[in-house]
Amino acid sequence: MKKFMDADFLLDTETARHLFHDYAKQMPIIDYHCHISPQEIAEDHRFKSITEVWLGGDHYKWRLIRSNGTPEEKITGKESTDLEKFIEYAKALPRAIGNPLYHWSHLELQRYFGITEPLNEKNAEKIFNQCNEKLKEADMGVQGLIKQSNVKVICTTDDPADDLKWHQKLAAEKTCSAKVYPAMRPDKLLNIDKAGYSAYMQHLGEAAGVTIRNFADICDAMGKRIQFFESMGCRATDHALEYVFCRQADETSVNAIIAKGLKGQAVTTEEAEAYKTAVLTYLAGEYAKRDWVMQIHYATLRDNNTKMFKKLGPDTGFDCIAEGNCGKGLVAFLDHLEQRGILPRTVLYSGTPADNALIGTIIGSFQGPEARGKIQQGAAWWFNDTKSGMIDQMTSIANLSVFGNILGMLTDSRSFLSYARHEYYRRILCNWIGNLVESGEYPNDDDMLKQLVQDICFNNVENYFQFKL
Repeated sequence: MKKFMDADFLLDTETARHLFHDYAKQMPIIDYHCHISPQEIAEDHRFKSITEVWLGGDHYKWRLIRSNGTPEEKITGKESTDLEKFIEYAKALPRAIGNPLYHWSHLELQRYFGITEPLNEKNAEKIFNQCNEKLKEADMGVQGLIKQSNVKVICTTDDPADDLKWHQKLAAEKTCSAKVYPAMRPDKLLNIDKAGYSAYMQHLGEAAGVTIRNFADICDAMGKRIQFFESMGCRATDHALEYVFCRQADETSVNAIIAKGLKGQAVTTEEAEAYKTAVLTYLAGEYAKRDWVMQIHYATLRDNNTKMFKKLGPDTGFDCIAEGNCGKGLVAFLDHLEQRGILPRTVLYSGTPADNALIGTIIGSFQGPEARGKIQQGAAWWFNDTKSGMIDQMTSIANLSVFGNILGMLTDSRSFLSYARHEYYRRILCNWIGNLVESGEYPNDDDMLKQLVQDICFNNVENYFQFKL
């Protein structure tokens, strides 16, 4: 019987152990998509407790605790103490056998706090106190955690209207060992079918110095904001869509839809798709000019619980996989851009594992000489970000595309301890490759294997996004 999460955790063969310990483990991290706060990085935030860094905004963990029957006031409530919230997580965790949170949490305890015993209700208070003492040490601030984790680049998620003052502070002071770049997320610009569109467009216009009344004004405003983001080192954008579509319309029709949205009038699904297609087409053209990477996350339903949405707001753990696929819409949109010569480097993430083969075949239809794997399937995302989910996706990509070109792992997290997820991915990756070698399905050529592992862990991302390190 193997020891619990020891040095060879998830590494079943001699080849897997060699690849991880000798090649993957020491590779730096480029975290090209996350939701951490640039302000907390710039201010080198110090966490008052393990609860703040672990449970302060992690909806993965909140969701797990809720599923254990814990009342909300002991999860996100202001009246409960940090210790009480930590104990509730400790109660739930031992029951979560097979859940990636069980592994992530214990990797974080091991790597950052030196704690190797499994967390449970009985030892929760002791571990809580041990972690809090460790957090007082000089290298346990945000910038210290980043340095310990060997992170070279962090891409935060930023609205086009953001003034990026914290990125400017980081660039000027150079106190952080990692480069911190903005990644543009124009979701509010697209959300003409949601409340707050008109107010947001005024806000965006003020940031760009443009009065927004029509499509030309939107292009003018976004062109200026894109130029500003580029000056701050931006190399990536992100779009969260429930599904992908392509509904073309002339500018006159789009202007009429914008006029309705600015007045706060309801728009139809067809009108919203036409507007979004026009805006996304313009944006893709700007990305292509600059060789930026366009990321698209789709196939999720967000904020499903209306009662809890009203109480807690968005991104609090009440989301699910969207049903069905939008293969025709995705193909039509990519083809629409390709025909115009404006298809940028693109990374596609689906919320449903049923889309693995779909994406694997779609990306093969739109590759180009601009990069190895110009169109990529992104890392196993959200509900797919599990041991089995990663293995399934690796197998699918290997079956249908060029596995050696993939972009490795990202955290997609709000926690500064989540860099342990890169280790988790790398262990699974090395074990997957090691199994093929040990079974005689791939040659035991150490030079090739070293290159393959190090490319997937780091080099591919560096080359694909072209960050300034």
